Amino acid sequence: MTTTTTFALIRHGQTDWNAQMRIQGSTDIPLNAVGRGQATDAEAALSPYAWDFVVSSPLSRAAETADIIAADLSLTVTERMPQLAERDYGPAEGLGAGPELDALRTPDGGYGGFRGAESETSVAARGLNALRELARTWPGARIVVVAHGTLIRLCLIEALGRDIPSIDNAALTLVRLTPAPSGEPEAADDWTLDVLNGALVPA
Repeated sequence: MTTTTTFALIRHGQTDWNAQMRIQGSTDIPLNAVGRGQATDAEAALSPYAWDFVVSSPLSRAAETADIIAADLSLTVTERMPQLAERDYGPAEGLGAGPELDALRTPDGGYGGFRGAESETSVAARGLNALRELARTWPGARIVVVAHGTLIRLCLIEALGRDIPSIDNAALTLVRLTPAPSGEPEAADDWTLDVLNGALVPA
């Protein structure tokens, strides 16, 4: 019998670079006043559920969002997980739309494909590994995970095999992980998406 672990995946609140439509990635940009308000507002979506603890990316915008949420829910932030940091966009970080950013685009990369950026495959792998590690360590727990929009989106695309839109600042995305039974190497983890950007997902 395997045990299901529940995750609230929360993107950090807004930063000045978010508001300016600049690529942040691994650059450590703090929350702005709007972002702190969004983190406080996240309590309304989270409070109907029971949660055990909070973990976050170590980047300050996610860490502060996690601290605000944890305080509002009377929870503890138990860990800053480096695997949950945002995708490293390399030389594209700090840039907004325009010729300088266009010059970094890769021919087959589509949206978000830039020279010198961490691959989407790498981002999804480390993010999912972090969630699986939490599920192994705390089977059956209900964990608030505060991270980043691109990381959350890429993890969900890989786990669910479906298109996922952009993740909103401080919105609730609720996903459940039932790990594959041990001793069954061909079995796959079972991921179930219940809420996306604050909206219930039809079964």
